[in-house]
Amino acid sequence: MIDKVVSNAQQAIQGIEDDMTLMLGGFGLCGIPENSIAALVEKNLKGLICISNNAGVDDFGLGLLLQKKQIKKMISSYVGENAEFERQMLSGELEVDLIPQGSLAERCRAGGAGIPAFFTPAGYGTEVAEGKEVREFNGKPHILESALIADYAIVKAWKGDRAGNLVYKGTARNFNPPMAMAGKITIAEVEELVEPGELDPNFIHTPGIFVQRIFQGETYEKRIEQRTIKSSN
Repeated sequence: MIDKVVSNAQQAIQGIEDDMTLMLGGFGLCGIPENSIAALVEKNLKGLICISNNAGVDDFGLGLLLQKKQIKKMISSYVGENAEFERQMLSGELEVDLIPQGSLAERCRAGGAGIPAFFTPAGYGTEVAEGKEVREFNGKPHILESALIADYAIVKAWKGDRAGNLVYKGTARNFNPPMAMAGKITIAEVEELVEPGELDPNFIHTPGIFVQRIFQGETYEKRIEQRTIKSSN
């Protein structure tokens, strides 16, 4: 067995340099690799291309990288909670590729599966289809979408073992599994690190073969994007 444990986020992100392409797991603020993002901010990297479901919020998640203008381009499906993202996009400071959410997930999964491209009806007739090949299947037009891969994929799991096997919890099992497969190097941060054999093999979501580095995160805020409460009246 290869022991893939590193001591902390700073050690885990060694090798990530300016202008690299990163995949970052999560759905909204759920299941995001908080410790690794903080380490990227601290390292003060520039020119990053980030593939993520979202762009965080102004003071959390990828929003922290945006605040310091460390991201050159965002490839995402939902970015509506981040005012700084909006400002940078409208001012031309940030390149943005908005992708239908299902297409983003499938492009990541295809990258991990070694499938270079696929046809989908999603986005046909919109700006998403501009410049892309169109074919008709069963009387319905489809556009050609290319797979996505990254220099590094950074994911967050509930539990993991020293061999890199991962288990996600609830909604955090979102973009993390396909992204873990699509990175040339995959970094996993976990809430709980256990010994090999402690995870039930029937419930492992990401096999350790896809993970090169793993560490136990220090703290997780588990924020809520839009907190709505009922009035006492």
